[in-house]
Amino acid sequence: MKQNNGPLSGLKILDFTTLLPGPYATMLLADMGAEVLRIESPTRPDMLRGLPPMVGEGNKVSAAHATINRNKQSLALNLKHAAAGEIVRRLLAEYDVVLEQFRPGVMDKLGLGYAALQQTRPDLIYCSITGYGQSGPLQDRAGHDINYLALSGLASYSGRAASGPSLAGTQVADIAGGSHHAVMGILAAVYQRQQSGKGSRIDISMTDCAFALNAVSGANALAGAGDPQLEAELLNGGSYYDYYRTADGRYLSVGSLEPQFAQQFFAALGHPEWLQRVLEPDQQESLKRDIAALIATRTQADWVRRFADGDACVEPVLNFGEAAGSALLRERRMLCRADFDDGTALAQINTPFDFDGDKPDVHTAGAKLGAHSRELLNLLGYSDEEFERLCDEGAVT
Repeated sequence: MKQNNGPLSGLKILDFTTLLPGPYATMLLADMGAEVLRIESPTRPDMLRGLPPMVGEGNKVSAAHATINRNKQSLALNLKHAAAGEIVRRLLAEYDVVLEQFRPGVMDKLGLGYAALQQTRPDLIYCSITGYGQSGPLQDRAGHDINYLALSGLASYSGRAASGPSLAGTQVADIAGGSHHAVMGILAAVYQRQQSGKGSRIDISMTDCAFALNAVSGANALAGAGDPQLEAELLNGGSYYDYYRTADGRYLSVGSLEPQFAQQFFAALGHPEWLQRVLEPDQQESLKRDIAALIATRTQADWVRRFADGDACVEPVLNFGEAAGSALLRERRMLCRADFDDGTALAQINTPFDFDGDKPDVHTAGAKLGAHSRELLNLLGYSDEEFERLCDEGAVT
């Protein structure tokens, strides 16, 4: 694996997670220099490994898996085997952070819960990501991103009044909720341990985190403003802050809320007098209709040229390819390369973290299942003969 001397160099993490929330969290940590070891089932591979398109070595590797699990090692370990507990405990001599994503109680049944592992590593940081948390009436219930957003209240005012709630282009509760909050919780626990020597048990509920994302609208509702509604809030379509279709079927984003930006926006439209309508609540719907009708008369490129020299918070809605090829994201080094073992390479989205003006441009693509099993067990003191025996027994691969 390529060495990453990022700010988290020296932090070692055992990652028991699959799919998106946990692996995305450990990708961010690995991008910042942490050493991440994935503990994967040899009989129930991560479903992300099978998600097309397939690339890399013989076109047998999922592009998504190769990205989200980059810069990590893989140990294929059957957690139900009697030897698994001892292997994990030996690993804890070096790895002091555990991230898991099973339903509550599963790791306890395997003998790998926080209480059990803390006996081996008293300063252990143990983070669990679940849909509904380690306690409460839904703790054992299955769920997905769409369900967490529904129960958090966010979905109730995200969409259009005419059609109801709409799906986002990415998994908001999984990533902004589970992944990002797990990273924040782990890093806070690392800081606390540096000060006190104590470990932590971190309970990340993706529904809790999504509920916290209600932020401004939620604060207003709790202060007596009532429940936020579809297309009724300042930033969800209740004002002219919105997307507008252009003559060629593309879109513009208009975020010209502040007076100085609004003045430039309406001036560029050729209707500076419309600025007066912004402060009139009964004019909002008609104002939006007038803006939409005018923007629909020109192509997106025409409007981009018109707003190019201004400062009105108006930008084109780009597709992914356009965004990836833009001067902005190329200058920000948001594209990188990941290498496979056979020497082939894959273009990937780079880490957004820039420390001291630098970020890695080359990563190691997500590893094959069990790619590091023998090497790791040898380092733990298992001989090649013992490794082969454990393979024969189905404990490792």
